[in-house]
Amino acid sequence: VPCPPRGRAGGMDLAYVCEWEKKPKSNHCPSIPLVCAWSCRNLIAFTTDLRNEEEKDLTHMVHIIDTEHPWDVYSVNSGHTEVITCLEWDQSGSRLLSADADGHIKCWSMTDHLANSWENTVGSVVEGDPVVALSWLHNGVKLALHVEKSGASNFGEKFSRVKFSPSLTLFGGKPMEGWIAVTISGLVTVSLLKPNGQVLTATESLCRLRCRVALADVAFTGGGNIVVATSDGSSTSPVQFYKVCVSVVNEKCKIDTEILPSLFMRCTTDLARKDKYPAITHLKFLARDMSEQVLLCASNQNNSIVECWSLRKEGLPVNNIFQQISPVVGDKQPMILKWRILSATNDLDRVSAVALPKLPISLTNTDLKVANDTKFFPGLGLALAFHDGSVHIVHRLSLQMMAVFYGSSSQRPVDEPALKRPRTAGPLVHFKAMQLSWTSLALAGVDSHGKLSMLRISPSMGHVLDMNMSLRHLLFLLEYCMVTGYDWWDILLHVQPSMVQNLVEKLHEEYMRQNAALQQVLSTRIVAMKASLCKLSSSTIARVCDYHAKLFLIAISCTLKSLLRPHFLNTPDKSPGDRLTEICSKITDVDIDKVMINLKTEEFVLEMTTLQSLQQLIQWVGDFVLYLLASLPNQGSPVRPGHSFLRDGASLGMFRELMVVIRIWGLLKPSCLPVYTATSDTQDSMSLLFRLLTKLWLCCREENHITEPDDALIDECCLLPSQLLIPNIDWLPINDGIISKLQNKQLVRLQFGKAPGLVGHTVSSQFDAFVRAPGQPKIDHLRRLHLGAYPTEECKSCTRCGCVTMLKSPNKVTAVKQWEQRWIKNCLCGGLWRKMPLSYS
Repeated sequence: VPCPPRGRAGGMDLAYVCEWEKKPKSNHCPSIPLVCAWSCRNLIAFTTDLRNEEEKDLTHMVHIIDTEHPWDVYSVNSGHTEVITCLEWDQSGSRLLSADADGHIKCWSMTDHLANSWENTVGSVVEGDPVVALSWLHNGVKLALHVEKSGASNFGEKFSRVKFSPSLTLFGGKPMEGWIAVTISGLVTVSLLKPNGQVLTATESLCRLRCRVALADVAFTGGGNIVVATSDGSSTSPVQFYKVCVSVVNEKCKIDTEILPSLFMRCTTDLARKDKYPAITHLKFLARDMSEQVLLCASNQNNSIVECWSLRKEGLPVNNIFQQISPVVGDKQPMILKWRILSATNDLDRVSAVALPKLPISLTNTDLKVANDTKFFPGLGLALAFHDGSVHIVHRLSLQMMAVFYGSSSQRPVDEPALKRPRTAGPLVHFKAMQLSWTSLALAGVDSHGKLSMLRISPSMGHVLDMNMSLRHLLFLLEYCMVTGYDWWDILLHVQPSMVQNLVEKLHEEYMRQNAALQQVLSTRIVAMKASLCKLSSSTIARVCDYHAKLFLIAISCTLKSLLRPHFLNTPDKSPGDRLTEICSKITDVDIDKVMINLKTEEFVLEMTTLQSLQQLIQWVGDFVLYLLASLPNQGSPVRPGHSFLRDGASLGMFRELMVVIRIWGLLKPSCLPVYTATSDTQDSMSLLFRLLTKLWLCCREENHITEPDDALIDECCLLPSQLLIPNIDWLPINDGIISKLQNKQLVRLQFGKAPGLVGHTVSSQFDAFVRAPGQPKIDHLRRLHLGAYPTEECKSCTRCGCVTMLKSPNKVTAVKQWEQRWIKNCLCGGLWRKMPLSYS
């Protein structure tokens, strides 16, 4: 391999660092080995040891942070008696495995779906046998990102599903959940989680001759098999590979193993380097689902060398004698599997950690060529950290340098004049564990002081691109997150305020090109995505409120419609909710009672307690309609929340349907109607609002043919404040996360356990008019209940949009439960919940 060009220094920069507070009695010190893991929900788990000075004992801690609020760390005493050797998130990012040097494996899951509350429910153990490798079994879901298709209109072409079998299936082809681990004495252990919560565990030796395993890794094949790679730590010994098959026989787990071809590292066969690198220090498959490519690193005290190997099928030459005896042999050459070296580096500084890409980018020649031409590199680079504190990103196939980051202590190259630093005695600060995010746009490292650093990695590795191309790169990855449901926080790190408007428009265009079924699946996710983008620019900040209100509206509309029941059970045609939508769009009458006559009122009959329990949600609908209509006359100001609804036919149509439903329910139980403060007693407020809402809706019901509201409508809306008291709408707080503080590319320094004194950036200051100040009454944003100025109930808040709701339900009615089920696991915007301290006011 030719000498790699100098990596581009513009490719990576530090976004923030977060460190532990020094305490006199007990301190967090990095555990040895230190491990960390990054989930697709952008939670990072890592380990430290809590050293108690008085009793001289160590507690092995696991810490979990959400990348948006890194200071809000959840630390749990893992209960592991020995040092933790592995951490692994599952595919959904909601469970975490930890394993230790005593053979104990624990599975952690969230308590009450809270990202800052975890409990250990199940586990397995191989007594006294340290675990060196750990993985969840594969669930058979594999996508490929095709860079050459990034201009295609169909998401299915850009992100195609790859045929891949799960490691083990239940009846009906459902993937079975469980984990596999390799121990130091050469055992492989598999635990299967049965749907009833029972754990089936089996342990088997990898081969008949058991030998010490210092390093191991696990990967999966498309056919449903598992491949394990092992090394005894010496570069003079071969790196062994085994095929592992798991099955369930008579309610017991069974493991079969088979030996695969092995390899010797090339640096040991090279005469010049023969004894230079005695130890193998890193052994990794390039991806969990790529068992045919492996990365090896051999080191001595000061230096390392990295090699990339790939498993190929090769023909075996056959002697002529056999060809004459049996002509069939001559036609069909026997095939064997053989490891071949793909690439190797020159001598490097000593490697301290390796991070591999999780983005499943397609590696065909055309995809690689397009990626290179357009400078789109996410998923193509892997990160190497060195003992001098620097990090290199190298290409996963050629191992050529793509970008470089110089740590505080690493020596910059000669051409960058730095102040002459006195050589510090003692070891330099360096990363002991690193992980790339799921889109490869961010890198987290935990260093030898236990400090967490978050690095930004440019999608083009620092190549300067025109704005259009930069937007296309970010758009492609946003679409990937939209399709997979992964969190997109790491993409937001790269969005500049000037890009926001463009990205939102392009995202909407791409979404509109998908088929109706897919649009429906992604309908709420795209709204949440637009909201998070709009937060990043002061000119679009008001739209954040609108998008969150829209998510709330969609959820209310679905819930209320799902409460309607067909009168006769065997009615074959549409559900009452669908029929309501159809009739409301067909009958464009401005009189609410004329629309109502066309509906079968018996479908709307509900229990009185149910109707009463929905009053707060009904009140929100009524208030919001009034607020929108009252703000129509001064619609010239897009900085006011609610502005985008005035041109959004679909949302206005939903409000119109809900007004009709509420009107019918009001006949059954008047106390569930929204309460308005009117100036005259005789006025029918609901029909007045319905009339104005219908007129406004008629202006923009067809998306490509929007007309301006006429003067008569605007005049009537001008009169509203004199007829009804206009309510205050409780908008969501513009949240306190870190992302908007990172835009000016200045390094932010944080401390675990201490919320930063947030310097109000320009965006939030002009917005404080809409958000409640401290000491004012708080509100439960999802139940629309007032909690008082100093709430006594325990609450949870969303890690992404900041909406607040009570942990425990105050109401046990079925309809309320149905409403709460919509956001019990995640917030309506898809963010994770975190428990709030009681004194959050």
